[in-house]
Amino acid sequence: MAVSGLIRVMERAARKAGARLRRDFGEVEHLQVSRKGPADFVSKADRAAERTLYDELLQARPDWGFLLEEAGEIEGDPTKPRWVIDPLDGTSNFLHGIPHFAISIAAQEPRLDGKGWGDVVAAVIYQPITDETYWAEKTRGAWLHDARLRVSSRRHLDEALIATGIPFAGAGDPNEWVKIYAEIGPKVAGIRRFGAASLDLAWVAAGRFDGFWESNLQPWDTAAGCLLVREAGGFVSDWRGRSDPICAAQVLAGNDALHSRLHKLVVGALKS
Repeated sequence: MAVSGLIRVMERAARKAGARLRRDFGEVEHLQVSRKGPADFVSKADRAAERTLYDELLQARPDWGFLLEEAGEIEGDPTKPRWVIDPLDGTSNFLHGIPHFAISIAAQEPRLDGKGWGDVVAAVIYQPITDETYWAEKTRGAWLHDARLRVSSRRHLDEALIATGIPFAGAGDPNEWVKIYAEIGPKVAGIRRFGAASLDLAWVAAGRFDGFWESNLQPWDTAAGCLLVREAGGFVSDWRGRSDPICAAQVLAGNDALHSRLHKLVVGALKS
């Protein structure tokens, strides 16, 4: 599959920001860290990566807007797409010297009626330490470099490895999570919590994980990953089964069979 100009722009920006993150990761003990909120750290590396992504993408598409984790929303031409960016997904991993984090970039189109935002049409998730670039474009599939990605073909829960995010330090709903885990955990082959939602979704697209659930995320956490899973033949929805362009507040992902089974378990858990 030939890589489009849009994906090349996104990957170039991600790789430039990623090179700096790799250098900073090697000096993680020297980073100046500030507190933004409960268990929500922001590092110099995070801010520098966001600035690099902003500068590179603004130069390539000067009339596009941005939705950034740190800087917030920056308006562009309302008839043009916008970038939805997490410059360092897995900040806590990064700051603790755990080599599992990523840069997530998505391009989202405005709705045709001019009321808000519509489909995500392109996505790049770049893992700097492993130098893996996951990318997708609407109707053109999902890819790891030049290898086509497909969600796993497992149909049975007792064969499935499921990823999740666990509430922490005031973020998320522990009671909700415990109810869902109590339904899913005993029925699957394993549960994993790696601490970077964008990579969890990329790994669902790659068939490494068979499913994923989490709530209380933000659009920049999931915008790219949602498209990757869908273009790899999977399904992404909220707890009610609604499949918005970006599922963030509630995310349930998997192949068709497992998504359906997981959805039934989630619904049952939250009725109890």
